[in-house]
Amino acid sequence: MSNNDSQPLPGVLYVDDETQALKYFDMAFKRQYRVFTADNGKDGLEILEEHHAEIAIVVSDQRMPEMAGVDFLAKVRSRHPRTVRILTTAYSDLESAIRSVNEGKIYQYVTKPWDLQDFKMVLKRAFDYHSILSERDHLMALKMSTLQRIIVADRLKTLTSV
Repeated sequence: MSNNDSQPLPGVLYVDDETQALKYFDMAFKRQYRVFTADNGKDGLEILEEHHAEIAIVVSDQRMPEMAGVDFLAKVRSRHPRTVRILTTAYSDLESAIRSVNEGKIYQYVTKPWDLQDFKMVLKRAFDYHSILSERDHLMALKMSTLQRIIVADRLKTLTSV
């Protein structure tokens, strides 16, 4: 499961209660991404817990029994805030879109049926966004580590000069 640069494929979790939609998503995106699928929110959360280090993007359908997409994505956000979240639905439901932005802090809201080329670009931009956030976090950690070493060195210098 790697591309030509021998980098692992980025992971995408797609959650939808429609079996055909899961199969279509897998067929459409398995060459560009490591695709994980679940037919309900509970299973989606379990997959995310098990593979959170591999999954950069979570796409969820809004209308599912037991747990709506907005509620699922809000749980994803609380457990894995760096995971990019996308909500999709066949219904133009403005209330769901507003809730998803406010509660799930989604990256994008996409209506079904998808234009495959447009959706590929949405996923590419989402992965690029995830990569930028990860790089920023890494650079901030390096900066904090360097700052901590400077502070310790300054303290030692002060203690030894007394």
